Amino acid sequence: MTLPIGFTVRINRRTRLLEAGRVLVGGSPTTVLALTGLARAVLTDRVIRITGEPSARLARLLLDRGMADPVVEALPDLDVDVTVVIPIRDRPVQLDRLLASVPGGLRVIVVDDGSRRPELVAAVARRHGAELLPLPVNVGPAGARNAGLARVATQFVAFVDSDIVLDPDAIRILLRHFADPGVGLAVPRVAAYRRGGSEGWIARYEAGRSSLDLGTEPASIRPRSTVSWASSACVVARVAAIGSGFDDTMRVGEDVDLVWRLVDAGWRARYEPAATAYHDHRIAFWPWLRRKFFYGTSAAPLAQRHSEHIAPAVLAPWGIGLAVVLLAQRWWSIPAALGIAASTANRIARKLPIEHPRRWGAVLAARGVANTLGQFSALLLRHWWPVTAIAAIRSRRIRRAVLVAAVADAVVEYAKSDRSLDPLRFGVARRLDDLAYGAGVWWSAIRRKSFAALRPALSPATEARRGGVSDAADPQHRGPN
Repeated sequence: MTLPIGFTVRINRRTRLLEAGRVLVGGSPTTVLALTGLARAVLTDRVIRITGEPSARLARLLLDRGMADPVVEALPDLDVDVTVVIPIRDRPVQLDRLLASVPGGLRVIVVDDGSRRPELVAAVARRHGAELLPLPVNVGPAGARNAGLARVATQFVAFVDSDIVLDPDAIRILLRHFADPGVGLAVPRVAAYRRGGSEGWIARYEAGRSSLDLGTEPASIRPRSTVSWASSACVVARVAAIGSGFDDTMRVGEDVDLVWRLVDAGWRARYEPAATAYHDHRIAFWPWLRRKFFYGTSAAPLAQRHSEHIAPAVLAPWGIGLAVVLLAQRWWSIPAALGIAASTANRIARKLPIEHPRRWGAVLAARGVANTLGQFSALLLRHWWPVTAIAAIRSRRIRRAVLVAAVADAVVEYAKSDRSLDPLRFGVARRLDDLAYGAGVWWSAIRRKSFAALRPALSPATEARRGGVSDAADPQHRGPN
């Protein structure tokens, strides 16, 4: 679908401009694009404003490859109606807090999903002027959202969970993305709801590295990309795009399933951190661990529905070889790993249509090495930890690998956090997070007698593409967690 006149996109910070703007390097997976003179003419100070077909084609290409993002502050507010659907079971206090944050003038449908004290939910909905839809039995969040969706008559719908507090401008900002007729869904950044006062270490860990917080950079949501999934804690969607809504047979992972079905159908999904919703995280120890375990149980049902999208890691053949020689921990491991990296850099350089291809081949290969090691670390510590634990009993090499991976992962993730928690307790929380999530993955795999969600995917070797070169060795994969 063509982008409208006036729509504006900006080359994102993950993308580099080389050779006076003639070549772009970035995206997910990493792509090198050599621009024609006509393409360069519509690019000004990293910004493309749609004025006609050439600028629209370039903008769409860069958006689809994850090299550019809409300039949301430059887009006009859409004069459209949106209905807010809130699924809830009990939680009247949280509902009261959420409804107080919903902008005035919007139709709000509160779907009571079989509350034990329905009169309390009804009283809160009535006090805020919200429409109440009581369900006689509990059908789960997906079924409750679908029940509300069936009553939506507007072009757009916002699904908001009861443990969310909305920023006043969140829905308005997300709606701007729908100026692109190809966008079917947009989600905000989900930050921690801060209660004030003294917070425990779990609360501070969640505030810094919550599973629901997808970071500070806008992104296209696509399988096997930098942002490959989104939570349904707060979603604005085009009703025509989502059809009948969520898969109501799923009690967990239904949000990831919806996003991937939309993308497979040709729609686009956007993550927009300029819009913020605040989530009341679980911060008591055992409820927090149970929630992480619960998230992990989504892996097997998602694998059954989307086997081509879900994988604990996406690895190139050379990356597997690199990891294997390093895990061997022999005298020759480091020289062999350097040889593999150098060979990869040389192979990439031969395909780069730029000056100094060897330098950028080395840069891209280094990115691939870092990404490969990060994914193998996640396999050892998160997805495969039961196997790792058994192997570590008998193997000193595995124990050393686990120790190095655990320390390196904690350091890297701590650097990305808000650092409100000391490094030691952050590292402990990080490992507990991984153990609980991985246990959920294995539990669901065993129950469903399918281990598809635990199998890494093999990416193809570096391939030439029209308009550039894509190196599949650097997928920057981030799966649902």
